[in-house]
Amino acid sequence: MRNEAALLTIALTCVLAGCAESSPPQSPPSSTASTSAPPRAMPSPASTTVAPAQPRVASDPVQLADDLVADERALRDPSSPESVLTEAGRRQQRAYRTIGRSAELTAIVRQRIPPELRYVFDLNIDARRQLDALVRGQLKDMLPAWRIVPPAPAQQLLDYYRKAESATGVEWNYLAAINMIESAFGRIVGPSSAGAQGPMQFLPTTFAEYGDGGDIYSPHDSIMAAGRYLAANGFVGSRDRALYRYNNSDHYVRAVNDYAAAIATDPAAFAGYYRWQVYFDTNQGEVLLPVGYDAPAPIPVGEYLATHPQ
Repeated sequence: MRNEAALLTIALTCVLAGCAESSPPQSPPSSTASTSAPPRAMPSPASTTVAPAQPRVASDPVQLADDLVADERALRDPSSPESVLTEAGRRQQRAYRTIGRSAELTAIVRQRIPPELRYVFDLNIDARRQLDALVRGQLKDMLPAWRIVPPAPAQQLLDYYRKAESATGVEWNYLAAINMIESAFGRIVGPSSAGAQGPMQFLPTTFAEYGDGGDIYSPHDSIMAAGRYLAANGFVGSRDRALYRYNNSDHYVRAVNDYAAAIATDPAAFAGYYRWQVYFDTNQGEVLLPVGYDAPAPIPVGEYLATHPQ
């Protein structure tokens, strides 16, 4: 499907920008959920009002661990209000990005993670390391020509994943993990360097084959297309091979497997991932691109940071 690393980060988470750089496809607009890329005014990111800095996490490893456990539990508490869930998810993401980049820190923090959360902790740390390996040596001095927008409602996305699973046999948690890595659940509007587009990051030529006449920017149509693409590439019989065809990297395959396993093991994991923001790894550190970021053309990292301190 593509031969170079995808967007994120995530990376999100990638997420997640700074994760992987992928390449899924395009097609004419349809009326199915969400939108073809809407017309936009094109202000400079430096003049756009956006939410400011990254969530703060403790520098002390013990406090960092305890805060992460508190946020994990808040995300699993049905009584947590939306404001608590949002802040917990954002701190959770920042904590995993911080912890996953230090083996020493990981060892200290892991000792304080309760047994019932340790498996998901390990999956998140491994996924972070795989996504970092995927873009190692590719730090940018320019921020991308993207818009960052709110994702479709979580329940709507879950319905689309389930529908695609029913139609294609591709398990919903894998579609969710791909959606998360590729575009932070649709937050990223803009092409990858390979020309990939939409919430599942399709090259236009691939989407023309698997999109069933839909809209590459529609969450529904792109998720369904991803299910068809993976099924056509033998997901049911050889899951890793099909994932590798989606993005030709063993690191990418392992990260998708990690996040999909976390979601399957504990569906509450999706509640956290859904609230993860877009980070972009640059030669001046990781930069948060919040909802409201709107760059019609690439912008120098230093120019953006001058008005958007992290």
